[in-house]
Amino acid sequence: MSNYLFRQAKIREANAIWNILQDAVARRKADGSAQWQDGYPNLQVVEKDIDRGAGYVLVDGDFLVGYCAILIDDEPAYQNIQGTWLTDGSFVVFHRVAVSKDYIGMGMAQQLLLHIETFAKEHAIQSLRADTNFDNTAMLRIFEKMNYQYCGEVVFRGSSRKAFEKVLAV
Repeated sequence: MSNYLFRQAKIREANAIWNILQDAVARRKADGSAQWQDGYPNLQVVEKDIDRGAGYVLVDGDFLVGYCAILIDDEPAYQNIQGTWLTDGSFVVFHRVAVSKDYIGMGMAQQLLLHIETFAKEHAIQSLRADTNFDNTAMLRIFEKMNYQYCGEVVFRGSSRKAFEKVLAV
């Protein structure tokens, strides 16, 4: 069994992370999803994530397995939800979840989300929030499997997205 480690990304890993994201962009397109087909995310977004300490990777020895950006209380679009969040307090929001093509189908996206839950607990935050495109069936299935609740819609770059929240036990 591999020993996976979840940690902050390093700037020298930005290009490798971008490669993982580019593969994920291609998979979304192949799945018929419009998500990530507009030039976002890109290498500059990854570099910004890392620079501000928000970029995280799941690693298997020397191999990058997956990537996500994690922020606390930092998603202005979530203030304008067409719907209702489950909680009103602090929240952890995650974006840009992507898994290396070499690890697809091994439950690694779920592993990333479990590590994000641990991150939230370590920061004494009970609420996890995220959003995805209405046609990103892979992520929608993961949210369902991991007991995220659909809360409504938020708008990013002119597109409506499904918003989800999971409330963690104390």
